[in-house]
Amino acid sequence: MQWLSPVLLAIQVLSSLSIIVLVLLQQGKGADMGSSFGGGSAGSLFGATGAANFLSRTTKWAAIVFFASTAGLAYVAHHPGGKSIIDGGVMQGFQDKPAPAVGSDVPSVPGAPTGSAVPSAPAPAAAPEQPTPAASAEVPAVPAAPETPAEPAPAAGK
Repeated sequence: MQWLSPVLLAIQVLSSLSIIVLVLLQQGKGADMGSSFGGGSAGSLFGATGAANFLSRTTKWAAIVFFASTAGLAYVAHHPGGKSIIDGGVMQGFQDKPAPAVGSDVPSVPGAPTGSAVPSAPAPAAAPEQPTPAASAEVPAVPAAPETPAEPAPAAGK
């Protein structure tokens, strides 16, 4: 099932490109008006109306293929057929075992020292005693604001 997603993606890209080309090849509905006055579409490869029918039918089937590949890609994205790494790859051996408890022996790991124990957290150090505000009887005074010299008033009438 690993091949399904790239195949659906390739089909979707090809069908989208074909839809773009087919829509650009088709003439608008207003082009039929000009053909009656010698617009030149009557001498086309498929005839006067043959091209419109062929191109519209081909566009319809390209759109159906595009929507089917889109639905297939959505299904594959939400229902993966293969197992991922978490489901059954590398992590398979670790899913069945509980985590080691703090202070117990660590299972042997290649390259790790043997017989080591998981270190426990160190005990917190005692905080030094801080003096409480009620312990001091004296409250510091608020410093006085410095005095600024008064400026002389401007003279009126000068």
